[in-house]
Order: sequence, then structure tokens, then C-alpha cells
Amino acid sequence: MVRNLQYIIEEKDSGVAIRTFLEERGYSTSLIRALKKIPTGVLLNKEPVFVKTIVSEGDQLEICMKEEIEEDIYVPLPYDLHILYEDEDILVVNKPHDMPIHQSMNNYSNTLANAVSYYSHEKGEAYVFRCINRLDRDTTGATIIAKNTLSAAVLSAQVRERKIHRTYLALVEGITKEEDVIDLPIARKEESVIERQVDEVNGKRAVTHYRRLGVYQAKEKDISLLSLKLETGRTHQIRVHMSHIGHPLLGDFLYNEDCTLMNRQALHSASLRFTHPVTGEELFIEAPLPEDMKQFIKVSY
Repeated sequence: MVRNLQYIIEEKDSGVAIRTFLEERGYSTSLIRALKKIPTGVLLNKEPVFVKTIVSEGDQLEICMKEEIEEDIYVPLPYDLHILYEDEDILVVNKPHDMPIHQSMNNYSNTLANAVSYYSHEKGEAYVFRCINRLDRDTTGATIIAKNTLSAAVLSAQVRERKIHRTYLALVEGITKEEDVIDLPIARKEESVIERQVDEVNGKRAVTHYRRLGVYQAKEKDISLLSLKLETGRTHQIRVHMSHIGHPLLGDFLYNEDCTLMNRQALHSASLRFTHPVTGEELFIEAPLPEDMKQFIKVSY
């Protein structure tokens, strides 16, 4: 896939090297190194130049990113993706449940990577699959895919700097407090590869904010609908925290002994707020609640 970008140098950037100009816009060292290998990777006023070249006000800087796609990494999976947002640099999809993000030993052709591979090939713009905010197999909702190396570099930096703001919706057992902050460290259970637990000794700090949106009933059980935001991003953080305080997610086979109400954990990535990696535009993207969670929101308690 080829992505061309053009910059007109403003007064504030006059006198700096191209490398510095690009680094300030999120270009990684590896990306700049790759551009140097492309004959038309870096053009200044239509002429090939070194990245140490100094720019002046009014100069036209053109960047050409080219990336070779290895064939057959992901078997294309015909799937009707729910696209929430798309442009030349990013794709945001509403991931369904029972769909892993990446391939693994027992998941070769049923992943989001397979579905995106099919979608991009059908559009004639195949690109390397780079998922920015990974969700568990059975967690639904808004998921960002970077279409090129610049988008991936900038968005990955936003993840590290906690600048991608995520809001989740969850259905949990019982009636929770109206709102609360859970500040409890999380670590992997010693006897498990997958399961996590609150661990005051070995755990890493984990902070979850939640607010109750409503209370419902199903099979004579009280159910709370929560809006949750994370300060940290530990594995299974919401699932572990809510189970620890006595309000496990419906259908959570790892952290809830009773999974009769749902066949997967009732957790949904409802919205994302972040800065576009290329344009700098502030984006707010919402994913509608899936039907299997909607069914519980019928009659208020």
C-alpha cells in the first residue's frame, strides 16, 4: 500500500532538519529509515533530499510511504464488517463477539485480522494488519486498525501516553454503588496462564472508574448496567475488578461461577476519543450496544 503526504513548511518550522520535522509529527526512527530507502520517499520542492536537509518557510515537503504486503499471512474471511469510521489512515470497526483479534494455534481463519484482510483486498488496498486497542475474543465494540506505519506509530504512542480514551459498557450481577473508583493491583494467577487476580503483593496498579446507568432484572436477579473508564490497561482489568467487589460480569466464564444469563462476558467497547494520527483532528467514535446485551435493558427495576 502507498500513502503520500504533503506538508507546506510554516514559519515556526523554518530552519529545522527534515528528520526533526518528521519526528515532531510522530514518525518513528524505523519509519524514517524506511523512507530513506525509497527513491521518492522524501522530496523537497519535488527533488529527492536527505533527511538532514534544512527546510524553509514555504517549502513543499512530500513523503511517500510504501509497504510491501506479504501474501497469505491471513486467509481472507468473507465477513460483513460493521465499519464505524474509515479514511486513508485508519479503520475503526465494531468487533463482534466470538472473534479473536489475531491468529493463534486454534484460531487460524476466524479472526478480525482475517476479516479485515478480506475487506481490504476487496477494496484493492491491502495493508498490514495493525490493531491498536486489542479486545478479548468475546468483548465487542470499537476497535482501531492502523492502515500504515505512520498511523501505527502515532496511535501506539497515544496508547502508551494514555491519550486514547475508552469507555466501556458492562452488565454485572447485583446492584452496585452509583459510582466508585476501584484502585486494586492485578497480577496473573500463579497456576494459570490466562486468569488474573487482585494481588496486593505482586500486582501492578490498576484503576477502574465506574458509574451505574441503570438497574434491571432477569430470572429474578438484579443486574446493573455500568459505564466504565480505565486509568490503566491491565489484562482483564474490568472483569477482575468487578468480580473482586462482588459484581462479576454476566457470562464471564473465568470470573463468574454462574454463566446462565449470557454465553460470553457482557463487556462492550462503547466509545473511543482520540486524536487522528495524521490530521490532528479530535475524533469521537461510538459503537452501538450489541443485541445480546440490549435484551436485558427492558424494564427498569
